[in-house]
Formats: sequence, C-alpha cells, structure tokens
Amino acid sequence: MPVLLFLIDTSASMNQRTHLGTTYLDIAKGAVETFMKLRGRDPASRGDRYMLVNFEDVPFGIKAGWKESHATFMTELRNLQATGLTTIGQSLRTAFDLLNLNRLVTGIDNYGQGRNPFFLEPAIIIAITDGNKLTSTGGVQDEVIKHRFNQPFYQL
Repeated sequence: MPVLLFLIDTSASMNQRTHLGTTYLDIAKGAVETFMKLRGRDPASRGDRYMLVNFEDVPFGIKAGWKESHATFMTELRNLQATGLTTIGQSLRTAFDLLNLNRLVTGIDNYGQGRNPFFLEPAIIIAITDGNKLTSTGGVQDEVIKHRFNQPFYQL
C-alpha cells in the first residue's frame, strides 16, 4: 500500500502546444489518468493512496492529500491550469513535507522517539515537467540548488 505522490509542473511553459495541438499540461494530465486506470486494474493496488501537488506556493500547491477521495483527486487533476513559475525546488520540498506529515499522522514517525521500523509504507514521487528553465522570484537557475545535510528542510 504505497503512497503515490504526483508532482505536476503547472508553470506557464506547460501551455506550449505539441504538433497535435494539445498542451504539455494536457499530456501530463492524460499520463496521470492513464497510469491510475492501469494501476487500478492490478489487485495489489487496493491499498494505494494518491496525492497531488503542483508548482503553486504552499498551501495552494497541495491539491489532494492523503485524506481526499479518488474522485477529489481526479477533479483537482482536471482543474489544473498552467500559470506561474517553474519552482521545482519549493515544490519538491512541499511534497516531502506532505509525506513527512502523513508519516507523523499515521504513527510511522515519532518526533523524539524515531521511526517505527515495523511500519512500512513506501512512498513514490512521480514528477512530470517539461524540463524548462527553473524560474523563481529570484531569477532563472540552471539547476536545483543542493541542500546541505546539516540544515533542516523546515523548522517547527
């Protein structure tokens, strides 16, 4: 029963059209829908949980968390629109924070007591992007800035 988190690029560059006339965002939405249909046929997927995060700022980027139903997930997926910047670094941070919060709520992680090794809940982040330049309010970057291990991703 893994958690599958889809991180969808909703930057303005996803409005580009292919030779068929569809936008990159429409292709990304179709890929997620196809994946979920095929995954739903597998009996092993009964316990799967799906989350949807896009490139908007927190908390608006979290479209469907662990509590939302499949119908809510699909509605939010269909309503995605491509506007804004390619902030993949912040979006990855949001995705990891959401997964960490899920593990805290379900009792897998306990602050001050460590992780319970007998609880196993794999998480998979599937990022779909056009791979364009990484833009932010600070300018254009060539690559994601690496995070140093001695600093936390977030502060409590």
